[in-house]
Amino acid sequence: MTNSVKAFCLKALAFGVMAAWATVGAVQAAEVQPVLLYDIGGKFDKSFNEAAYVGAARFKEETGADFRDFEPSSETQYEQALKRFARRKADLIVAVGVGYSVAVRNVASQYPDVKFTVIDAIIDLPNVQSITFKENEGSFLVGMIAAMKSESGTVGFIGGMDIPLIRRFEQGYREGIAYVRDDMTIIENYVGTTPSAWNDPIKASEMARSQYARGADIIFSAAGPSGLGVIQAAKDSGKLAIGVDSNQNHVAPGSVLTSMLKRVDLAVYTAMKEVSEGAWQPGHRVMGLEAGGVDYAVDEHNQSLITEEMKTALEAARAAIISGEISVGDVAGSNSGH
Repeated sequence: MTNSVKAFCLKALAFGVMAAWATVGAVQAAEVQPVLLYDIGGKFDKSFNEAAYVGAARFKEETGADFRDFEPSSETQYEQALKRFARRKADLIVAVGVGYSVAVRNVASQYPDVKFTVIDAIIDLPNVQSITFKENEGSFLVGMIAAMKSESGTVGFIGGMDIPLIRRFEQGYREGIAYVRDDMTIIENYVGTTPSAWNDPIKASEMARSQYARGADIIFSAAGPSGLGVIQAAKDSGKLAIGVDSNQNHVAPGSVLTSMLKRVDLAVYTAMKEVSEGAWQPGHRVMGLEAGGVDYAVDEHNQSLITEEMKTALEAARAAIISGEISVGDVAGSNSGH
């Protein structure tokens, strides 16, 4: 056998091995079927849950592996759903929202061989992966935007459920405003103290209309689907709103100044991809500006509202936060562990 023939045979063998491994990898990915459990508000809430769905859909598109999902109508269904999928030995159960904290802790303890990823809570168990975000860092940037854009000198904040997680949004927003201007008035309201606060756009709209009537010209809502009521109030009042979680600029073009992106999609996609590749690990992961976990949105729907001068100031602040030159405050009892 000549050297050229030998070389050809070796290349063919190597190609065959690589093709076989690629086939095995594809089969393994296709065999994995993770589960996604949404929070209250529905899969297509244009906010938190929809971001989670987008991440799972990306996983399906890239790997060919399907996923199952479930939309609870009340928090009483959280534990039932977790148990149902755990009994079926799901490859991974992703629970989206701080409301799942107790349920995931209980069910993960009962099913130690099942993998769980929980978004927005920290559960210290050997079969649970916890992913939280530095919402205060992203909120700092949209606070800067509000301060740079406001003409009245008064802005608002409307939170959903009054919990430390949402207080963290408010904290970052306040600090971002103060970083730009120290003469601003900030009006705040919270929709409620129970999970139903996430799904009450009518009440949120009434709060927003009241804030606009009191002089606010921009309102940032961190309220899940309830925030759609704030955007509607902004449109009706000829004022501006700031969206949250997903990019909500398209909901009312020209009335949404920007959106504070919380990359729940990236967290869900990454968890599912890791389990399909055998790389999933338990423990706590925090996603801030540096990890691309939070950001502000500029697109064709709001680009006329965000000037190049504003962008320059925002990018300088982003770099200063990532380097540690700017330290954005958090709140007591927050669920991020930092």
